Amino acid sequence: MTDVLHTTEAQVTHVTLNRPEALNALTPGQRDLLIRLLADASADPDVRAVVITGTGRGFCAGADLRGGSAEGERVAGDVARMIRQGAQRLISAVLDCEKPVIAAVNGTAAGLGAHLALACDLVLAAESARFIEVFVRRGLVPDGGGAYLLPRLIGPQRAKELMFFGDALSATDAEHLGLVNRVVPDDELAKTARAWAERLASAPTRALALTKQLVNASLDTDRTTAFAAEAAAQEINMTTRDAREGVRAFMERRTPAYEGR
Repeated sequence: MTDVLHTTEAQVTHVTLNRPEALNALTPGQRDLLIRLLADASADPDVRAVVITGTGRGFCAGADLRGGSAEGERVAGDVARMIRQGAQRLISAVLDCEKPVIAAVNGTAAGLGAHLALACDLVLAAESARFIEVFVRRGLVPDGGGAYLLPRLIGPQRAKELMFFGDALSATDAEHLGLVNRVVPDDELAKTARAWAERLASAPTRALALTKQLVNASLDTDRTTAFAAEAAAQEINMTTRDAREGVRAFMERRTPAYEGR
């Protein structure tokens, strides 16, 4: 059985975690493949959106801890190196992907699995989905970018509440907090994700990439830097075919036909 299914159709890459018996807990091999698929999507002009989902009852239960042991002798720096090269590299791959990434959360998203979903540009959740900052239950500090992502999404107090208690958050509550864009019935999740992805795939791809970069960077910068980045992004964007097509279509009062170039 393939642990990660991936296909590209209608200019959308669909990535499905496929270890339902383990609630799609990520092995190092799966993680590295996800990173590679996101890099490939960035580089391929014929890919204009990405959807990440899972099979079974879990979106992703986090890192698969059964492949190694938390006990035993470690050399100083081993854990930090493992996190930098593993979980953090995965989250960075999502944030840095030059195509819009949709998470279609079909079930439990815990630990790194929750952060994988929250790093995506848009988050759809099935009604049965749950989000769990599970680290405190294991006596661990949140990793995989959690302490970076959550405060930026919902503020420090709410983030601390989720991380301090480790309680399961329903899809509806996640939507109310602003962690989820839309909650849909379980049997409509795949259809909705496909529809959203196809809309994104028909949009001006480079404009979306630059918009993603501007929004992500704005959370870590001052107004002067953000305004300069915005002006530079528009300067770059105006060299694309899609920008010229968009302006031309507006002048001609017709629907633009974007090519993603």
